[in-house]
Amino acid sequence: MREETAGELETEPLSPMEEREEKERGMMGQEQVDESKCQGQPTSMDTQTSTTQQEENCVEVLTELEERGKEKGMEEGDVKEIEMELEAEVKVELCPSVPGLQMSFIRGTDLFGYVGIEAVLDQMRRKTMKAGLEFNIMVVGQSGLGKSTLVNTLFKSKVSRKSCTPNYEEKISKTVKLHSVSHVIEEKGVKMKLTVIDTPGFGDQINNENCWEPIVKHVNEQYEKYLREELHINRKRRIPDSRVHCCIYFLPATGHRLRPIDIEFMKRLGKIVSIVPVIAKADTLTIEERQEFKERIRQDLAANGIHVYPQKEYDEDSEERILNNRIRESIPFAVVGTDKEHQVNGNKVLGRKTKWGIIEVENVAHCEFANLRDLLIRSHLQDLKDVTHNIHYETYRVRRLNESNMNFSDLGLSSWPLENGTADRSESESHL
Repeated sequence: MREETAGELETEPLSPMEEREEKERGMMGQEQVDESKCQGQPTSMDTQTSTTQQEENCVEVLTELEERGKEKGMEEGDVKEIEMELEAEVKVELCPSVPGLQMSFIRGTDLFGYVGIEAVLDQMRRKTMKAGLEFNIMVVGQSGLGKSTLVNTLFKSKVSRKSCTPNYEEKISKTVKLHSVSHVIEEKGVKMKLTVIDTPGFGDQINNENCWEPIVKHVNEQYEKYLREELHINRKRRIPDSRVHCCIYFLPATGHRLRPIDIEFMKRLGKIVSIVPVIAKADTLTIEERQEFKERIRQDLAANGIHVYPQKEYDEDSEERILNNRIRESIPFAVVGTDKEHQVNGNKVLGRKTKWGIIEVENVAHCEFANLRDLLIRSHLQDLKDVTHNIHYETYRVRRLNESNMNFSDLGLSSWPLENGTADRSESESHL
């Protein structure tokens, strides 16, 4: 039987001359197949030959269309429009992935009627809205940099630990502790379970040696928890996702360079989680000082091989690369946070009131908070989740399975030690 392609789906009957040409082409093709069999060559045609034949068929169809258009007295512009449509529709790409099998791409205009494939998007949207989504964000930085205020400003609600804890007392923790606060935020029917992980005590001590270890341990524990759920024989239909999707790292607005603790933290955490560095309380710097500070930070990141989100190697296409290059030029974001509204020209805006005027948080001319919010929520939220699952979690999963050489029969009995940065293996076991 002769394979049918999209180029052959013509509704008009062929003329006797065209039928004779088709038969001759078929006979020539059969002779070529017989010759290849005699010479011991495979009968399957390579991609380049099939593409050339498709182009020839396309040219023939266009030539025939041009002649018919002249006979019927069609205008030159109409003929050109139809030619452009045919060029887009008739091209068929064959993928010889399986020997003897050809797969053709059929466009919507080649179908006999409406099928309803595009309704899948509505189905996916309804399902996502019904189930909701999860987003876990970690804020890291020393006390007094406005971490809680910025998170509240991001989601325009009181979601930080400080805002949610009754009788909260501001005191410096002796060790780095992690506190998680979860909320369900709903906007226009879309539900999102937001978890904010705070790290009080980070960078507040005189000796900050290994202060990043509890954070590395927490991130790895969430990967381990997800991996255990995934490897159950009767696993849940939807595994609860407590993995950290994004870590916002707050840099003090010193105007100098990155501190040793900043370099050490981002070096270690950049391998296991997506880091977005921000300059906290950027209104303490002038525009010129801010630009110089950002340039020095970018130089330090490149010199120390620190990878921050979005990484160049994860760009999928040219359009995404252009968008991400624009974001990379702005990193680190110089941000100002506030949850208070002020009147500016008769409009209510979020801002900080000073003796010189009001610093509008959402005004790009004043600070880069709007760029940070667009990155985290409006343009790259799903990408952050995908990078966490497909890159960071997969890297952890491969390492754990290679280490353990696990046996499914004693999966519940084995105590899998966590890789915790520079921590001792026995110490990690004791914490499980």
